[in-house]
Amino acid sequence: MESGKQLEWLAQQFEEKRFHLRAVAYRLLGSVSEADDAVQEAWIRLSRTDTSAIENLGGWLTTVVSRVSLDLLRARASRREEAMEEQAHEPVAKRQVGADPEQETLLADSVGLALLVVLDRLTPAERLAFVLHDIFAVPFGEIASILGRSAVSARQLASRARRQIQGPSTPSANHLHLQRRVVDAFLSALRAGDLAGVLAVLDRNVVRRADHSALAAPADHEIHGAALVAKESLSHVKEAQFARTAIVDGSVGILIAPRGRLLMAIRCKVAQEKITEMQVIADSGHLRQLEVAVFDNGPDARHEASK
Repeated sequence: MESGKQLEWLAQQFEEKRFHLRAVAYRLLGSVSEADDAVQEAWIRLSRTDTSAIENLGGWLTTVVSRVSLDLLRARASRREEAMEEQAHEPVAKRQVGADPEQETLLADSVGLALLVVLDRLTPAERLAFVLHDIFAVPFGEIASILGRSAVSARQLASRARRQIQGPSTPSANHLHLQRRVVDAFLSALRAGDLAGVLAVLDRNVVRRADHSALAAPADHEIHGAALVAKESLSHVKEAQFARTAIVDGSVGILIAPRGRLLMAIRCKVAQEKITEMQVIADSGHLRQLEVAVFDNGPDARHEASK
């Protein structure tokens, strides 16, 4: 095949696989721009490679995108501690929330925002092993080759990641479902700016506690009563567009995570179908210590981990 026609054929084959490659990269990286960079790098490498020995082009491209993504994840991990130290005492309102809430929300929903948050807490190797095997059904032998480890080690990485994603033992599914229904109703009303809807799910004696990083200006760290809590909650409609329910420290809570990066978590207590307590956490050190897991089904967890 002449070089010009071969390149044209490769470009056509690549475009047919672009959607899949972008899906792999986005789930590995949780960033649209980085995913696009990884896919573009795969094309550059393909265009410079003698493809006569490639038996499975789709598999080869998936491997390349995965390796590029792994390098990006490792680089990100090495920068994370420094970035978190800079954020440690910075009010959440001054941090990056996202330039286009609608686009960010749609992209996060396509994967499950809570899942992205939990994936972001894994090591690069754990994240790659879980995503490739549990989401894209890549055999452990191929994953091992990408990681430079044995198939047994790759399987162990995926298993360890799966345990973190599913979280520690939690209350009964029925109990969580009842809690989630209340918290979902609160979020829906908050996004709509519906004062009556917010008040309907708050206990009249509800308490809201917040750490110093969650407060944008001098404000009370603790407020009491449905009216005050509802009023303050409705001042955060913008952030609510990025909020999703998840399991936080064994109970239903709320995660606010633009681009899948956890910015704030809210631990909720629910009794008699009302929210009785909300603890707002934005301190980066405290956020890292939270046990966060996704639900087995619903809008925040479209993936059911394989057993």
